[in-house]
Amino acid sequence: MLTAEEIDRYRTDGYVIPDFRLGDDVIEEIRGAHARLLDKHPEFTDYCPAVLAFDTAFLNIARLPAILDMVAQIIGPHFALWNSSFFAKPARVGTKTPWHQDGEYWPIRPLATCSVWVAVDPATPDNGCLRVIPGSHRRRELGRHEFNGAQGLSLPLELRADEFDEGTARDIVLDTGQVSLHDIFLIHGSEPNRSARPRRGMTLRYMPTTSVYRRDLADGRRGGPLAMSERTLYLMRGEDRSGANDFRIRR
Repeated sequence: MLTAEEIDRYRTDGYVIPDFRLGDDVIEEIRGAHARLLDKHPEFTDYCPAVLAFDTAFLNIARLPAILDMVAQIIGPHFALWNSSFFAKPARVGTKTPWHQDGEYWPIRPLATCSVWVAVDPATPDNGCLRVIPGSHRRRELGRHEFNGAQGLSLPLELRADEFDEGTARDIVLDTGQVSLHDIFLIHGSEPNRSARPRRGMTLRYMPTTSVYRRDLADGRRGGPLAMSERTLYLMRGEDRSGANDFRIRR
């Protein structure tokens, strides 16, 4: 469970690194599932935006009671998992993630998600760890994002430079098995991996069921199993408080 101090840090900074670590057996389970994914889909060597569309074995991690306990402390007792991604960032070729807010991309109304980031390898400034702007979530607003079609970016939308002060950025340095939790409005990004070591990380996206996953608002530029309109919602705890979420299996 998160301590009162850790919960306060999440509210103040928009993220927290709890005093918690997943066991080696869990990390090996994640690595095995990722290896199976790449055997079948080598196109995801760097980044897979929706691993559950291809292998529900990743749900074993999303259902871990310790993780669910921490999420419940942040967003309440009624919540669902709506996605899980894998940022592999291979050695020397891992892409850059531009500064952004997650809510700019996601069809959730009202915007609300706690993201759990799991370090499958050590994440450091050398291999492109997550960087955040502490406290940038407190406005509860999305800044102006612009399209950036440059090569070597994992996402196409970038927050305008006049929306934040990059000089206040903090690195989220994690050891293998550590996790971080962050808010949907938090400004964050990461540099490319120019080191000789991979920087594999798995994300779990949980939303309170007072919000609705709006498939009609999903970005239609991508089709097939990676389409946001095709994500399956998994009720993790409690009930659907909105009464409007669609939990039918999509893929």
